[in-house]
Amino acid sequence: MSVPLQNESASILVRPSRLRRVLPSTGFMRFLARRFVAMILLLWGITLVTWCLTNLVPADPAMVALGPQASGDPALVQIYRHKYGLDRPLPVQYGIYMKHLLEGDLGTSHFSDRPVITDLKQYVPATAELAFYACLFGFTVGIALGTWAALRRESLSDHVLRIISLAGLSAPGFWLALVALYFFFFKWGLAPGGGRLSPGADVPPHTTGAYTLDALIHFKWGTFWDALRHLMLPVLVLGLVVVGYVTRYTRSAVLEVASEDYIRAARAKGLPEHTVIIRYILRAAAPTVITVLGLAFAYILAGSVFIEAVYTFSGLGLYAFKASTTLDLPAITGCCLFIAAVYIVVNFVIDVLYGLIDPRIRLT
Repeated sequence: MSVPLQNESASILVRPSRLRRVLPSTGFMRFLARRFVAMILLLWGITLVTWCLTNLVPADPAMVALGPQASGDPALVQIYRHKYGLDRPLPVQYGIYMKHLLEGDLGTSHFSDRPVITDLKQYVPATAELAFYACLFGFTVGIALGTWAALRRESLSDHVLRIISLAGLSAPGFWLALVALYFFFFKWGLAPGGGRLSPGADVPPHTTGAYTLDALIHFKWGTFWDALRHLMLPVLVLGLVVVGYVTRYTRSAVLEVASEDYIRAARAKGLPEHTVIIRYILRAAAPTVITVLGLAFAYILAGSVFIEAVYTFSGLGLYAFKASTTLDLPAITGCCLFIAAVYIVVNFVIDVLYGLIDPRIRLT
């Protein structure tokens, strides 16, 4: 009877240790709190810097918004400036803006005469759809090419892939967009020239704002393939730079891990090569690859402005481009704040994932 009791007591003693493995540790919670406070401070700093830069431009937004004829009437200009608070001191304007921002009000666009938050809800889903497919393409191809190059170090394929990744990083995004547009649309006719759908195509019922997802939800297969074809060139251009980033970082991470003793031991045990690569090498190289996600996402958000302008893709980038050309300060500030907030939140999530994967990061 003593053995079952000993086993039972041992199992009882083991349960708290198993529970501690599941629950977050105190060190991890402190690490999470530090990262969260840093994220809040960064968000506030972004609001201050962005607002100051957009409101200290030399041009008068009232003159630009009213046009050359209406701006010749001083009374009309004064009414416009008073309506949008442009006649108040800058600190007062910033205080009012922060109060509205905390209430979820990003102001009213001078160009569309709609709340900026309404415009963002309309244009953000298109850019999110573009970013999703670009990240999916870039990371799938980049991880595969980076692993291939690392496992065939100093071979001909390794040198070719390194040159291709360097070229993808060095080439300007708008130049790649124009080259792709010339060959795939004008020269070969393999892809549409621009827009999100062909003229006359049925727009799927609005559920998420992403045409491919909405078309799948409502079983509109023709609209789905048409929207996917229009995404081909923007995704290719944005994804090529992501492929360059991911290939280089994956190659260096895999090379560092592949020389470890436990990798040689796994191969000496006779494990299949694909098991060694997936379960050991790529798993150990995951923190470095995850870090690249923040860089790739930042490039997609910044590069979408030029890409969407070239392909007339009605997303956040095209909206920001139009706002900058018309000096629409509330829209410019709203776009900058949204992009910065998304970038900071993505990097916060990456820091948390990095801390979960590598406990040493929690001590920094």
